[in-house]
Amino acid sequence: MSKIRLYLDEDASDLNLAAALQSRAVDVWTVADAGMLGRSDEDQLALANQNNRALFSFNIRDFYRLHTLWIQQGLSHSGIILAPQQRYGIGELIRGILSLMDSKSAAGMQGQVEFLSNWIS
Repeated sequence: MSKIRLYLDEDASDLNLAAALQSRAVDVWTVADAGMLGRSDEDQLALANQNNRALFSFNIRDFYRLHTLWIQQGLSHSGIILAPQQRYGIGELIRGILSLMDSKSAAGMQGQVEFLSNWIS
């Protein structure tokens, strides 16, 4: 089972979250790592997809809309993980992400949107 690799968009690129995930052996890439600061949401999703990474964001409305648009156009992506901003602390975010990653493979994320609230108990 191939592990999910993450791409944190600009909204979610809190260095503490990336560092905490990396310390737990999660393959994480941020917009700063990719040189994508200030780029559009569509560019972010395209880059994540090109690099076989599930995109993690707090920007629920825009990325769910992009997911719907891509699916309607017959396109796929490497997965989108969405969480409401300022609802969860960093510990809850990490537990939810790790729970999702323990349950789903990278292949299982293809073309899917997961709401982190479903993975936080």
